[in-house]
Amino acid sequence: MADSTLPEIERTIGALLRVPWQVLAERVYGALAAGGYPEIRPAHGVVFRYIRAEGSRIVELAERAGMTKQSMAVLVDHLATHGYVSVEPDPSDGRAKRVRLTRSGKEVQRAALKLSRQVEAEWAALIGAQEMASLRQLLERLYDSLQDSR
Repeated sequence: MADSTLPEIERTIGALLRVPWQVLAERVYGALAAGGYPEIRPAHGVVFRYIRAEGSRIVELAERAGMTKQSMAVLVDHLATHGYVSVEPDPSDGRAKRVRLTRSGKEVQRAALKLSRQVEAEWAALIGAQEMASLRQLLERLYDSLQDSR
């Protein structure tokens, strides 16, 4: 689908990354909603992506996601209200809270990963498996380089 508002030469890397992300998000989060998880939105993805198996503090989640503690707290509160995470006192610091995935939260996390893999396989069918593997490899290199520079 061509962007009719800008000439082809004006497509920025942001646009080239944004459109695939939007399609992926629509597919994954639409399928999650249809599959019984209507409360889960793309914004919640940062919680599911960055939470550690043993649980994470809200401040740690916020730092890893590159967002404010207050914004992360809103996401965590929503997920806790709907039973996807629990918020408990941190055993190593009584003032802090530790966020853990519940059984339902782990189900959502697994389902989202499975759906993401399905979309990636569909894209490989569109552009070819070798091209998709090359794209993934390049994005992995860029991701690692950018993570190292943060």
